[in-house]
Amino acid sequence: MKFPGQRKSKHYFPVESRDPLTNELNPVISPKHTHITGIDQTLVDIEAHVDQAFIDRHQLVKGNSLLIDDLAAQTLYQELQDKQLITAEFAGGTIGNTLHNYSTLADGRSVMFGVMSQNITIGDYAYRYLCNTSSRVDLNYLQAVNGPVGRCFTLISDCGERTFAISKGHMDKLTPEFIDEKLVKTGAALTLTAYLMRAGDDPITQAAMQAIEYAHQANVPVVLTLGTRFLIEDDPKWWQQFISEHVTVLAMNEEEAEALTGESDVLLACEKALEWCDLILCTAGSRGLFMAGYTDEAFKRTTSHTLLPGAIPEFNQYEFSRPMLKTDCEQALKVYSHIAPFMGGPEKITNTNGAGDGALSALLHDMAANVFHRSNVEQSSKHRFEALSYSSFAQICKYANRVSYEVLAQHSPRLSRGLPEREESLEEAYWER
Repeated sequence: MKFPGQRKSKHYFPVESRDPLTNELNPVISPKHTHITGIDQTLVDIEAHVDQAFIDRHQLVKGNSLLIDDLAAQTLYQELQDKQLITAEFAGGTIGNTLHNYSTLADGRSVMFGVMSQNITIGDYAYRYLCNTSSRVDLNYLQAVNGPVGRCFTLISDCGERTFAISKGHMDKLTPEFIDEKLVKTGAALTLTAYLMRAGDDPITQAAMQAIEYAHQANVPVVLTLGTRFLIEDDPKWWQQFISEHVTVLAMNEEEAEALTGESDVLLACEKALEWCDLILCTAGSRGLFMAGYTDEAFKRTTSHTLLPGAIPEFNQYEFSRPMLKTDCEQALKVYSHIAPFMGGPEKITNTNGAGDGALSALLHDMAANVFHRSNVEQSSKHRFEALSYSSFAQICKYANRVSYEVLAQHSPRLSRGLPEREESLEEAYWER
């Protein structure tokens, strides 16, 4: 597993690094590896440039987002292919993106539960999904279905207006028996999206609840990403209860945070959400990102950064502390951290889709690195208390922020490579702050 982010002090990480003076005395021990798991609605994003006649012919509404059935989706897709109008096909889905980015960053294994078309043709959307997913993402546990996976068509008109057509296909047909109990229980985290809880009569909701039950039995952190504010504002009380009962780590943006808590201020929203979970990652667009969580009073560490004003004065005072489960704290202390966008954000934002998934993948990498390090270097001073992550709130903010920048600066929501070993800009000093 790669080290999460960049810094000088690595606490014998990677664990294979050994003192040459003692190499002859100690046997070579192969490191114990770890993984994370996730459940997703298997989805392919298809982008094409079309004219108004095409939109009218397929009974779509320019600038709007519509659900279409499988037959309409196949007819639309066939015409796009026949006329060679498709400009890009990306593997999508919030958790699919997150697992791919995690495996790319960590050079480690992740396991995805979901569905995949049983019959795949070279060049079709299901084929593209497999091609655009990291080889470190284990897709061997996907459930085969006799039909298409989900498809999201982004149709761009000459004027630049975007029209969306979404076909669910069989993406919600995952059944509970395809959730591998051992993999969930031995993982460093289980990652889910709020969309899984709103699948109607389809079985993917039961599959997700089965995975959550396995995770709770083995004390594996459950990580939930909220997806969209429209989903949350329909019934915020239900989501508050669900998070309180099942979720360890919550990932959201500022709009979803307001929908969930009723607080428009990000800090106050995070403070309120800490009543229901242990750790929060909240992206805030041009303002950067926030983290909130708990640490024990005995293990708090004061920041050397400038203390920041806000609805909670000097809220980042203890951001050099490491996140802990509230139940593991004898005297729980709420901790907050914030960071502005890396280098002010990209000069040109190519794609806003997936920046939050990128930030979450960095947090998951840090959490998994902690499990990996603890299982291999148990006697390290890093593990004198039970922490949720390897790094501090402030360090995770820097890492998540840097990964988000990388996603924003490219066309796809999925990283094509890990972060550079050395920055090609004056912001080399970024990691030294």
